[in-house]
Amino acid sequence: MTARFERTFTAGAEHIDELGHVNNAVWVQWIQDMATAHWDAVARPEDRAAFFWVVTRHEIDYRGNIDAGESVTGETWIEGPARGATSLRRVDFRNDAGKVIVGAATTWAMLDRATGRLARVRPEVLAGFLSG
Repeated sequence: MTARFERTFTAGAEHIDELGHVNNAVWVQWIQDMATAHWDAVARPEDRAAFFWVVTRHEIDYRGNIDAGESVTGETWIEGPARGATSLRRVDFRNDAGKVIVGAATTWAMLDRATGRLARVRPEVLAGFLSG
């Protein structure tokens, strides 16, 4: 089981599209913001200095939306063991009623900062993200 990380987002007027709710591109940005904040909060300093992550795939399910002024709580966690240079991260956004309105599965690839090449995700890199 992996440790979970939470963050709250509030929709501003700049996030609203012509349909009157948060634009899909904003949800993608919030998904990436969740992953980055989790990495920055938990990763060891030496790992943050040595590696960075890039998205290779997003899969997003939209089950609802929010309007300007409304908030969601995002929750993210790493699902399953890493495979080679990739890791699967889940993100759920819940509205004030606690209903998941947006869920995502994102595959991230880890790159070595010095070479810019893919790097195998070693257990010690993800150890801090696992719950004890």
